[in-house]
Amino acid sequence: LRAHAVDMNGNKVENPIDLYIYVIDMNDNRPEFINQVYNGSVDEGSKPGTYVMTVTANDADDGTTANGMVRYRIVTQTPQSPSQNMFTINSETGDIVTVAAGLDREKVQQYIVIVQATDMEGNLNYGLSNTATAIITVTDVNDNPPEFTTSTVSVPPSARGWADSRRVVGVLGAGPSWSAGSRHWAEMGLPTSTCARALARSHFSFSQPKGPREKIQHFAAARAAVDYEMNRAFMLTVMVSNQAPLASGIQMSFQSTAGVTISVTDVNEAPYFPTNHKLIRLEEGVPTGTVLTTFSAVDPDRFMQQAVRYSKLSDPANWLNINATNGQITTAAVLDRESDYIKNNVYEATFLAADNGIPPASGTGTLQIYLIDINDNAPELLPKEAQICEKPNLNVINITAADADIDPNVGPFVFELPSVPSAVRKNWTITRLNGDYAQLSLRIMYLEAGVYDVPIIVTDSGNPPLYNTSVIKVKVCPCDENGDCTTIGAVAAAGLGTGAIIAILICIIILLTMVLLFVVWMKRREKERHTKQLLIDPEDDVRDNILKYDEEGGGEEDQDYDLSQLQQPETMDHVLNKTPGVRRVDERPIGAEPQYPIRPVIPHPGDIGDFINEGLRAADNDPTAPPYDSLLVFDYEGSGSTAGSVSSLNSSSSGDQDYDYLNDWGPRFKKLADMYGGGEED
Repeated sequence: LRAHAVDMNGNKVENPIDLYIYVIDMNDNRPEFINQVYNGSVDEGSKPGTYVMTVTANDADDGTTANGMVRYRIVTQTPQSPSQNMFTINSETGDIVTVAAGLDREKVQQYIVIVQATDMEGNLNYGLSNTATAIITVTDVNDNPPEFTTSTVSVPPSARGWADSRRVVGVLGAGPSWSAGSRHWAEMGLPTSTCARALARSHFSFSQPKGPREKIQHFAAARAAVDYEMNRAFMLTVMVSNQAPLASGIQMSFQSTAGVTISVTDVNEAPYFPTNHKLIRLEEGVPTGTVLTTFSAVDPDRFMQQAVRYSKLSDPANWLNINATNGQITTAAVLDRESDYIKNNVYEATFLAADNGIPPASGTGTLQIYLIDINDNAPELLPKEAQICEKPNLNVINITAADADIDPNVGPFVFELPSVPSAVRKNWTITRLNGDYAQLSLRIMYLEAGVYDVPIIVTDSGNPPLYNTSVIKVKVCPCDENGDCTTIGAVAAAGLGTGAIIAILICIIILLTMVLLFVVWMKRREKERHTKQLLIDPEDDVRDNILKYDEEGGGEEDQDYDLSQLQQPETMDHVLNKTPGVRRVDERPIGAEPQYPIRPVIPHPGDIGDFINEGLRAADNDPTAPPYDSLLVFDYEGSGSTAGSVSSLNSSSSGDQDYDYLNDWGPRFKKLADMYGGGEED
């Protein structure tokens, strides 16, 4: 601080001086660890004095005094095995080191040490303290050789009695344990010095799991298929070793061997078809019941007395039968190569072979039948319709044929005209172009326009050949100079003459005229109905019409009323409790219910009138049927009226009032104008 000395008038009496205030530290801050949890590790079997980790605590007090001088110590150790003081800590630096021998990961894998930091140079009576946790993991070293715990493995095969490739068939334990995934995992292999061991190597392999285990477990896996009928057991010599050598000071072998016996368990295997897919060839069209082949399966269970039964699994066209006992295939229908079920001349069917084992097993086999074509389809003429001019040498018709068979049962085709009827060869002729095409043309100079059915015989080249008589519809029509049918000619070729066309047009016109006359008559009748005269003269018709206007509603004085008076009561309590006398119009009177007539179940037509009259009479005499005859009760509307009194209005027949304006209101008010206005008739 800077101090100034002045007199009462503020004048300086001395030079200013500086005053220094020193703050003396007090122990008001605890030591604080940088981390609450420290992680460290140490190898098992480490010698005393081996460094583990360092813990650090800071004190905010003055470090030059005892207030900021921190000292460390170990409070507890968990577990206290094999000694309660396995570690010690440097009180000034916080370094943790081993102090005793006997660290063994196989016994204790982790220690939890509570470390305390105290200021005042570690004085527990005056200093402030804080604690932290040190987790010390004991790491594995290769100090244990592997040992086998299992020497016999039984192998149950899978489907068909074979063990699948890479299938796990057993577990060989090798202990004691190491840390999973470390360098000290055991490696397992097979010696290859003898032929028997070479056979075992070809069937089995060994691997170890990747996950942690209390003991290393090596998996023996089937590398190749094993069959109970071929080998009932395998004798193996297995060796296990470490990837890393044993730790220094361990006087033991780093590998171990064991004899392993793998027994193959017999199970029910599925029958199988030795030839799958089986292909046979035969001609189409074989008769029903023909034996095609025997499609039998083999049961690999030689030591089991089992029977195999056969059945169809897939037969799209239902053409085949199979003998359930011996698998003999016979035809159930005629096989047709041209069927939609044939793909590339091959028909496929699937059969099932099942044994009677426990549990039963089954296998499938596919039979492929290649059908050889025979000439069983006659050719068909194409096209079915054509058009030609009525005069020859203008155009011709190109014809061909289609055959569902394949070569050599198709073309070349032979086209010819039949001899019956004779008019066919008289009017038409066929000219061969090649093996598949020919031309149809007119033989005569002129043929009347119309539609003609021309039969043509088409024969294929099969053995034996097949023929078919097909009919082609030919339209003969007049043509223009380009050889095209004219419009009139096309109509004439359709079989209609000029007279027929005119008759059709006249009928259409008559029909349209009748429809038009009917529409005009309906419109006129509707107009007459609207313009029909009244039965009396319009001047004497004084009937008024009810005109509907928009209703604007009442004024403010009309809004104060009780709506409940207009509502139909839901119960009859207010009627029963009311004194006799006045009742409302909407109240149902109390009295005996009238007896209405009952309509017969099967009424006679003559009884309908009597039934209606009796019902009408009962309704007229029913006092409980609305509308009710009763005194009408109105609500009080209040006093006063803005309309004034109507008593001052009096009628007069003196004729002083002028009613001539009624003549201007139209014919509906003419009668009233004549009565009061004194019209022309007066």
